[in-house]
Amino acid sequence: MSLIVKKFGGSSVANAEKVFNVANIIIEDYKKGNDVVVVVSAQGDTTDDLIEKAREINPDGASKREMDMLLSAGEQISISLLAMAIEKLGYPVTSLLGWQAGFLTDSHYSIARIKRVDSERIKNEISKKHIVIVAGFQGINKYDDITTLGRGGSDTSAVAIAASMKADLCQIYTDVDGVYSADPRKVKGAIKMDEISYDEMLELATLGAQVLNNRSVEMAKKYNVELEVRSSLEPTVRGTIVKEITKMEKTLIKGVAKDNNVASISVVGLQDTPGVAFKIFNKLAQAKINVDIILQSVGRDGTKDITFTVPQSDVKTAVEAVDSLKDSLKFQKVTFDESVTKVSIVGAGMESNPGIASKMFEALFDAGINIHMISTSEIKISVLIDEKYADAAVSCVHDKFID
Repeated sequence: MSLIVKKFGGSSVANAEKVFNVANIIIEDYKKGNDVVVVVSAQGDTTDDLIEKAREINPDGASKREMDMLLSAGEQISISLLAMAIEKLGYPVTSLLGWQAGFLTDSHYSIARIKRVDSERIKNEISKKHIVIVAGFQGINKYDDITTLGRGGSDTSAVAIAASMKADLCQIYTDVDGVYSADPRKVKGAIKMDEISYDEMLELATLGAQVLNNRSVEMAKKYNVELEVRSSLEPTVRGTIVKEITKMEKTLIKGVAKDNNVASISVVGLQDTPGVAFKIFNKLAQAKINVDIILQSVGRDGTKDITFTVPQSDVKTAVEAVDSLKDSLKFQKVTFDESVTKVSIVGAGMESNPGIASKMFEALFDAGINIHMISTSEIKISVLIDEKYADAAVSCVHDKFID
């Protein structure tokens, strides 16, 4: 007998037919004598619909605390409907909200982080031979306020339960049957991987692949939780295993990803003196803005330019933060461009294997695609290009590396 944690996304429980499909998947493992804990997201577009309802009431933006109270309702609907389906099929089941399942978080509303999971209630329900259905994406803080973990937080909820209860298996069910070398809906010839390392999956998730939430992969790596990505539409098809993999001295490009949620910001005409970069990026850090690629021009005539990328949602805040330094740093102007895309290749051992970068750049050159910025690490190479070439870039780079 094993303890299995299963997570189902919103598209997997979008309507009554799909809810019963998920119920049958769960029951199949339960009938084999396994203990089963299930984490569920809000149905279909429920979260987006709730956000729109909030905008109808307060177009200027409701407080994050009240938004968390509202958005947590989506998962409550899902878990109760799924529990009802399992009851109708004749099996014992209990649904639990995040706080009932023991999720204790910090107080950063809308982006809360899990501090610990007190799994006693889940264990008690399992001891009664109940299937346990848990609302993903949510928890409770020290003030007894409901919090949410941010987009994709249900993946993190599932991994947290698997880690705290030392589950034998953690399965993430999506609308694709595994992790592919590129988006199979966009790239002809995309290959499904049998397995991928935590680091490679984390890079792909961070760089725009939509299969797993990057925070869930970080947690899985930290607590050595082996993940399996499977399809809820084809539950008998073997998925992709995400685990720690060591392949001595071997370079293998695992995937190509694109991220359209990126913008570049340029600070033009900075004084070419020590401390300028520190003051800019310290200001951005104070504003809680994550900066990715950074490019600094060679100094000329006593000035230089710095260009960097941020998520599109942070453009306005970032520009305002930098612009507030104009009087003290005496630069010429701040500009930004949201019509860009980041395209990346991911694979272990790039630093010790020459020629990977040139091969990627050759593919883009052959396709007539200009590169604006470049970022490299031991496990990835990212380039910033015009957004209109995003799909073409992914396809040509994929064809270059993956047979």
